[in-house]
Amino acid sequence: MKRSHLVAALSLALAACSPTQVVVTAELETEDPATGETVMRPVSDLEVQILPFDRDAIFDSLATAYGTPEPPIPDSVLNAQEEISAAQQRWRQLENRWNTLRDTLQTINDSLQQYNRGEARYVTLFNEFGDLEGELNGVERQMNQAFEEFTDLQEANNAAAQAIRLQREEWANDAFAEVNDVWTEKIRTTGLNPAADTTDASGVATLAVKPGQYWVHARVDEVYSELYWNVPLTVEGGDPVTLVLTRDNAQVRPKL
Repeated sequence: MKRSHLVAALSLALAACSPTQVVVTAELETEDPATGETVMRPVSDLEVQILPFDRDAIFDSLATAYGTPEPPIPDSVLNAQEEISAAQQRWRQLENRWNTLRDTLQTINDSLQQYNRGEARYVTLFNEFGDLEGELNGVERQMNQAFEEFTDLQEANNAAAQAIRLQREEWANDAFAEVNDVWTEKIRTTGLNPAADTTDASGVATLAVKPGQYWVHARVDEVYSELYWNVPLTVEGGDPVTLVLTRDNAQVRPKL
C-alpha cells in the first residue's frame, strides 16, 4: 500500500474510534410578558443524557414481564387537573392585568405632579386615573375570586391524586427493580458509554461519545405534565452532530 493511502486509512480508522461531539440545544415556546407574543426561549439547567440503548424499550419489556399493569391515572383526576390548570391560568391573567393597571396608575399619579389642578392636561389625567382605578378595583375582586376557585379545586383533588401517585410509585419500584442491572448489561454488550451534560444559559449541552447508535433523553416538568424526549441519534465519526429539542419532538406525558 502506498504511504499516502496508508496515512489516509489510518486517519479514517482513528476518526471512527475518536469521540464525536454532540451538541444538543433545548428551546421551548413561551409567552413574552411584555408583548403577549409567543417566542422561543432556551431551556437552561436541563440535564441531557445520551444513552447507547432505548430506555423506553427496556421499561416496556420490564413492565410486560412484571405481568401486573401499571395503575392508570383515573379520568376524574385528569379532568380535575384540566379544570385546575384553567382556573390557574385565569387567575394569573387577572393578576397580570391588575399589575399592569397598578403600574399605569402609578405613572399617571407621577405625571399629575407636573401640572396645576386647573390645567387641561391635569383634568384629562385625573379623569383617566379615576377610570382606571375603578377598573383596578373590579379586576382585584375578580382576581381574588379566581384565586379562591383555583385553590378550592386544587385542594379537592389533592387526596385522590396523592393516592394514585403512591400506587404508581409502589408499582414502579417493583416492576423496575432490575432496571439498573439491565442498563449495565446493555452498556457492556454495546461497548458504548453513556454521557450527560446540563444545558447552559443559552440552552446548549455539549457531549462527546464514540460513534454508534444512541438515544437522547431529557425531560421538562410542567404543572400537570412533563415534556419527555427519547430521540434516536446515529453518531458517526467526524464533524459534530447537532440535535434540537423542542415541544414538536417531545412526548407530553401526564403526571401527578
